[in-house]
Amino acid sequence: MLVMLKQLLISMRPKQWTKNVFILAPLLFDLKLLNPFYVAKTVSAVILFSILSGCVYLINDLTDIDKDRQHPIKRHRPLASGKLSRPWAIGAAAVLPVFALGLSVLLDPLFALIGLIYFVIQLAYSFGLKNVVIVDVLIIAAGFVLRVAAGSVVADAARFSPWLYVCMTLLALFMGFGKRRNEITLLEADALQHRKVLQEYSPQLLDQMMALVTSSTVIAYSLYTFSAENLPANKSMMLTIPFVLYSIFRYLYLIHQKNLGGSPEEILVGDAPFIASNLCWGLAVLLILYTF
Repeated sequence: MLVMLKQLLISMRPKQWTKNVFILAPLLFDLKLLNPFYVAKTVSAVILFSILSGCVYLINDLTDIDKDRQHPIKRHRPLASGKLSRPWAIGAAAVLPVFALGLSVLLDPLFALIGLIYFVIQLAYSFGLKNVVIVDVLIIAAGFVLRVAAGSVVADAARFSPWLYVCMTLLALFMGFGKRRNEITLLEADALQHRKVLQEYSPQLLDQMMALVTSSTVIAYSLYTFSAENLPANKSMMLTIPFVLYSIFRYLYLIHQKNLGGSPEEILVGDAPFIASNLCWGLAVLLILYTF
């Protein structure tokens, strides 16, 4: 039993729960990071969203089990390799979302609604929308935006700028297109056997899309730093722009030169320069918002 529970946890991909850090954004930018009540609510939201997103990954593995067995990396996943039995996976996929959504209602009914919308959209992705060109990446981006919206609800973030939703959307699209490019590069001739939608993409098309999204992200974030309300009047938030630029350029370098990007969470927690840049950005934001 313990072995199955361990394999179940692995199938829920704890590394990818790092994406739920986006839920913390409203807490930070609404100046409530030092408020214990809202911190507790937001941390609870992160945990519940981690369970929901973990169930989505589990369901996705159940639907893609045959394709994953042909993938050079994904064939080692618990379901594809046979380490986790289908009955265990199906049972967890049925029970855990009900558990997480039930607790979400107690935390905040609107948060529960956002969680339900996220879960339904991700199910639609797993059972069909992942094969619709461009829409597949838009669904990935929607998941990030819903995370931010969930964080805004539990933190009662009245000061959270709409500009940040734009930035989050563009950033998510950037990572989504990078993921598709990595899959094409990694799988080459076997790409279509793994993911049908890859026949609609090409490295050249994805490079153009990423270039458009990259420039839009930089422009949107720059506009936020000197035009959004509730920021320091001295425009000091503009000092964080170089860190954003470096992180984006570093991500592009890892995608094009190191053939990474297929798992954005591995870059988020595995590349030291990228981590250092993000930490410097976070520290700068803290100092600017909480001391000026």
